[in-house]
Amino acid sequence: MTGHGTDDARPDNFIEQIIQKDNASGKFEGRVVTRFPPEPNGFLHIGHAKSICLNFGVAQRFGGACFLRMDDTNPLKESAEYVAAIQRDVRWLGFAWGERETHASDYFEQLYIFAEELIQRGRAFVCSLTLEEIRATRGTLTEPGTPSPYRDRSVEENLDLFRRMRAGEFPDGAHVLRAKIDMASPNINMRDPVLYRIRRAHHQRTGDAWCIYPMYDYTHCLSDYLEGITHSLCTLEFEDHRPLYDWVLDTLATPHHPQQIEFSRLNLEYTVLSKRMLNTLVADGHVDGWDDPRMPTIAGMRRRGVRPEALQEFCTRIGVTRSDGTVEMSSLERCIRDDLEAMPRALAVVNPLKVVLTNYPDDREEWFRAPNHPQVAALGERDVPFCGELFIERDDFVFEPPNKKYKRLSPGAEVRLRYGYIVRCDEVITGNDGEAVELRCSVDLESRAGGANAERKVKGVIHWVSARHGVAAELRLYDRLFTEPNPAALKDGRHFTEVLNPESLVIREGYVEPYLAGLAPGSRVQFERSGWFYLEPERATAARPVFNRIITLRDSWN
Repeated sequence: MTGHGTDDARPDNFIEQIIQKDNASGKFEGRVVTRFPPEPNGFLHIGHAKSICLNFGVAQRFGGACFLRMDDTNPLKESAEYVAAIQRDVRWLGFAWGERETHASDYFEQLYIFAEELIQRGRAFVCSLTLEEIRATRGTLTEPGTPSPYRDRSVEENLDLFRRMRAGEFPDGAHVLRAKIDMASPNINMRDPVLYRIRRAHHQRTGDAWCIYPMYDYTHCLSDYLEGITHSLCTLEFEDHRPLYDWVLDTLATPHHPQQIEFSRLNLEYTVLSKRMLNTLVADGHVDGWDDPRMPTIAGMRRRGVRPEALQEFCTRIGVTRSDGTVEMSSLERCIRDDLEAMPRALAVVNPLKVVLTNYPDDREEWFRAPNHPQVAALGERDVPFCGELFIERDDFVFEPPNKKYKRLSPGAEVRLRYGYIVRCDEVITGNDGEAVELRCSVDLESRAGGANAERKVKGVIHWVSARHGVAAELRLYDRLFTEPNPAALKDGRHFTEVLNPESLVIREGYVEPYLAGLAPGSRVQFERSGWFYLEPERATAARPVFNRIITLRDSWN
């Protein structure tokens, strides 16, 4: 979404087309100022990533500016922790806001002055109905609402009551300030909406200085005006709110009127992007916090090991339109895989099965030279240790091959060890449950490169780790959080938590080749035939590396 050049370049989406036309006509004097206005009531998710890339990307393309504005108008749900998380996520995605970080609370005094102006113009009144009574009198999509019995209070009485609301004379819920618009409007948002409510709650920035707080629809348009925003980019659910956005600015006759433009929000398969639902997952212990690597939050994906470049590319590929739809999870996963393709590769065994090479000398060990990537020579090479006892993947052995195309180990079968020898399974040691616990194999000592049998062909190649040299590691296998494509709208009445994937996290005790123990925390590597993994700084120690599986090598859900 970044680095698109100047406004003379071909526009990528309908929003950029609008901006180009505005610039050509001289609207906003050619300025482009956008904003990203999250509520600090939870962590940002991948849907926010689309908005971040759009708002900051548009500003970059047209040589403008983008504000990071915290919409902190509901102190009951907001915290400084969420503010810090938002800042961290936007910065990690690759965007900077300089001195343009603002908060809706910065404007509380000015918003209050504007509210008094609306009262003085006869366009707002203090209503003493309860919120339940207001909802009951708002009407329906086919029937007009009923005017409040307090709608015709005098300007003097409204000013007096509103000032006393601010002074804290009334309990929560006793009064609200409402706009006086049209109770018969076909747009329910225009039926005398609430602008202010009494709420005694400690604000994470303003403390107890205020006991009345403005509503979002009132705050948002005026914050845009005060910051000189030119193009206020919102998701489609705010389209019906645009008449109120315009009404507030037009009624106050502000000298600058930002333009609200709506685009489709991101809907993604196999996840939920509702903050209410995400909060339920956290609060009820279904996940380990907002940054759990299974969560669709930016922090969760960062902790899983996804790189910001992958999310930026995903946002570019899905585009910006006005058509609602659902993006396949495979589209995101494809971007992640493409971004990780050039990462170094290594040998690791996730679910180990021991192999003893019966004809390999006990005191012998070798070091096989292996490339760190078969196509990226710049990543160099490494030495892989080999001895008479190995670990292989349990999935690389079966007692009875399922068909003639089976290419891995079974009794009497041969495979080549990656970078090394050909081995044959001669004997299987089983446990009390009949499961294989150890394989006794013979090795063709002439089958390594340079040997007499180096060119001998066998069907399969498997990976392995030396039992003597391998490093024990915790391998956390992350997968999709839900088993249903649309958990937020299940048609059979089940709650979305009923379709959580029980295998969204599987923890294995495996082994990795020794050079991986020296990786810097935060490194990414492909375990051959297993997927891409991330050495998680939060959990890993020098003695015990912890690797998160970022993603499998291919889509295992199809």
